[in-house]
Amino acid sequence: MQASITNTATRYGWVTIVLHWLIGIIFIGQFMLGFVMVRTPSQRTAFELIQLHKSLGFLLLGLIILRIAWRLGNAAPPLPPSVGALECRSAPLAHLALYAFQVALPLSGWALVSVSTLEIPSMPFNLFVMPNLPLAESDAAESFWTSAHWYLAYAGAALVALHVAAALRHHFLLRDGVLARMITPSSAGE
Repeated sequence: MQASITNTATRYGWVTIVLHWLIGIIFIGQFMLGFVMVRTPSQRTAFELIQLHKSLGFLLLGLIILRIAWRLGNAAPPLPPSVGALECRSAPLAHLALYAFQVALPLSGWALVSVSTLEIPSMPFNLFVMPNLPLAESDAAESFWTSAHWYLAYAGAALVALHVAAALRHHFLLRDGVLARMITPSSAGE
């Protein structure tokens, strides 16, 4: 059978799977890139890494908005009956938190570059100049948004780690197919 682009009652479709893994890879890559770029001794290399970080941040923001829109129009398959009531109630809250952090984190980065007194333009992948958010520039605002971005990054990384741990628990301990349905797409005839 041909794989479906949409979700079914038992599995995720291609669009959900591709967006999920692409966002996950970029999110983890952004965390590592952010960690490296602030510790790079070469100013030139640090500048280039920061520009790449901003470019990927804008891409991530666009992809997560697309993912949320797709999710609103495509119901997720329910959890298997073997999953307990507490987990059935907490799983949607965990996904909502992941979405919230994945939107808030790039927005906080965009706010950070918007309030910076350095006035360095953001040029996603050197294609165009991204306009700044309409926020006042100041050292105090830059300090606030730097802290906010840092805390959101670590909280988001913790949520991703929890998400990965839960998926691995389902796959290796519970063996209930929850992870498999985010790897193998639904069939058109399901």
